[in-house]
Amino acid sequence: MYQLHAFATPNSIKPVIALEELGLDYQIHTVNVRQGEQRSADFLALNPNAKVPVLTVMQDQQRVVLSESAAILVYLAERHGALLPVEGVARARVFEQLFFHASALGPAFGQAGYFRKLAPEALPHAIARFHGEALRTLGLLDRLLAQQHFVAGSSYSIADIAHFGWIWRSQFAGVDLEASPHVARWFATMSQRPAVQRAIARVESLLPPA
Repeated sequence: MYQLHAFATPNSIKPVIALEELGLDYQIHTVNVRQGEQRSADFLALNPNAKVPVLTVMQDQQRVVLSESAAILVYLAERHGALLPVEGVARARVFEQLFFHASALGPAFGQAGYFRKLAPEALPHAIARFHGEALRTLGLLDRLLAQQHFVAGSSYSIADIAHFGWIWRSQFAGVDLEASPHVARWFATMSQRPAVQRAIARVESLLPPA
């Protein structure tokens, strides 16, 4: 059984969606990042980078410990033979979108949200810089989805799961989908998938009572 250390964050929901899509048994261990639990000694032993999610599992009599949501998605897809083409251009397109998400869209959305809501002082230049970058990367994704049904082509893949995390939490970055109709269509399609709905319910249940 897979063990997943996670919270209700854009990155944490990605492996939960994959686990649900693949029909795998897993347990979630809550790491409340709002209370700093990611900096506890026990969690740092799993991931010295102090970030969720972290996946652990026994494989070939060895304990596998993986951090970084994109790496976890690739591992699950390759191990279970789904959500990732096995060769050729189709496979490269999935990795292209994974890298775009990890290097561009995800960081832009995260930094836009941080400087808008969490920074100890208002920094207008930083807010404008990262909010603009969030909008720019969203526009790139919208133009791509104007030409194809899913982000890496005609088939649903772990690239869609990767992008879903931050689009799901786009309001944190001060971004809406009104000017991105193709992303909105894709997001609605994703949100209707039973595995995605189950994943949202699982991660939202990790939040403490209001």
